[in-house]
Amino acid sequence: MPTSIDPDSPDTKVRVRLPRLILSAFVLTFIAARLLVFAIMARWIPDLYLHVGANQTHVHHLNYGIFLLSFVGAYLLLGHPRGKNLERAGIIYGIGLALTFDEFGMWLHLGGAYWQRGSFDAIVVIASVLSLIVVAPKLRHFTWREWVTTIAVCLAVGWFSILWAQRVHLVERLSGLFQRVETTSPR
Repeated sequence: MPTSIDPDSPDTKVRVRLPRLILSAFVLTFIAARLLVFAIMARWIPDLYLHVGANQTHVHHLNYGIFLLSFVGAYLLLGHPRGKNLERAGIIYGIGLALTFDEFGMWLHLGGAYWQRGSFDAIVVIASVLSLIVVAPKLRHFTWREWVTTIAVCLAVGWFSILWAQRVHLVERLSGLFQRVETTSPR
């Protein structure tokens, strides 16, 4: 028996707004993390990295993201939040996602440089998917214009994949600069 959804209920409004909150937190956190890391490596601001142990191991921000994602996952599964608490969980999820995937290249190449292409590509893909979730209606409600847009996005993703495979991208061109900054940064 189908149930009717009240479009004016607070829970419905939160669920409609939630993808936008996640996307906003994701993008803003990614930008803030990149700017902060660059500022530290360029020595524009003091070294704010957390170092632990006798050998002063640098704790990368992907670890903070993993902890945030673990916390939010447990909270969503066990706490069943609603309203403002669900919005807060969504914001923390977006922050954790950005912190974790900003260093995605390090997942693939342990001990590699921070400015890896894989990290940037992962951020672009996740931001694109989140953006589509924000703006796309349910599939059964698609109009012909939305189908055309979907096909255009798929073609753009295909084109992006070709460019990625050929390694033609601005980040690649700037990698030398980023690597020079990283080699002179505080350890």
